[in-house]
Amino acid sequence: MALSMVAPADSEFAPFAERSVACCSPSGLHRMAYREWGARDNPRVLICVHGLARNARDFDELARALAGEYRVVCPDLVGRGRSDWLRDPAGYTIAQYVADLLVLIARLDVECVDWLGSSLGGLIGMALASLDGAPIAHLVLNDVGPVISAQSLKRIGDYLGQAPLFDTLADAESYIRQVSAPFGALSDANWRQLTESSLRRREDGRFEMRYDPAIAQSFRLAASTDIDLWPIYERIRCPTLLVRGEQSDLLSRETAQAMAARGPRPRVVEVPGVGHAPMFMDQAQIAIVSDFLRA
Repeated sequence: MALSMVAPADSEFAPFAERSVACCSPSGLHRMAYREWGARDNPRVLICVHGLARNARDFDELARALAGEYRVVCPDLVGRGRSDWLRDPAGYTIAQYVADLLVLIARLDVECVDWLGSSLGGLIGMALASLDGAPIAHLVLNDVGPVISAQSLKRIGDYLGQAPLFDTLADAESYIRQVSAPFGALSDANWRQLTESSLRRREDGRFEMRYDPAIAQSFRLAASTDIDLWPIYERIRCPTLLVRGEQSDLLSRETAQAMAARGPRPRVVEVPGVGHAPMFMDQAQIAIVSDFLRA
């Protein structure tokens, strides 16, 4: 297990640890990295799981804000961030992610966790929360639901795995601002943090995106038709919050309204001026999550 403690310069920010845990797929073992904020003996655990091509660093601001109350754990799904890539890209599936995250929960040695899942992270949370005996006490679904249109999947597929190499951070930030424009009006500092955490430097000095381009293969196989996961959603029983970007093309307002009347009957909050998906980088969006978890 890799471990490094990072002591923040500003004492108001909680320290975090960078750790990893060994997981298994049909093609062998892989290492899943995660960031852990707050006290390790805090029984209140919040797991934050990122979107399809994102990584654990998306939750830095939220984790800093909540680490005084929670042990906040932010994994890099396999194939993303600091985690290993799978030998067989066909293994990038919901079932594999669920299995990996159950290993992580076992490592944390807690009976139950709260869960915040953005996009893909929300689909994983739905799948896990639908199981008998699921360890999820509270579920936050960020701009995702049981119905996803092929049109919105196509938009994501058009850029997934297609990012160019970048000569400079400025070039990379310009690209990320373009493809991630639905995140809304983030600050310059937020955009720079998202850029730096999304890249790794190659031996030739240029920058590339910090995810396995092969995740696009399994994604495109599933993206040719609408996705309907209502049977999974309707088995969820834990208290649930649904957060929707007002301009989202992945979670329609009609689907959100239907979700409010079915399954766990979540509270629904719509974030103005944002598409897919809210990033919880400002205090107003962070409060949406913290208010729900404290209720």
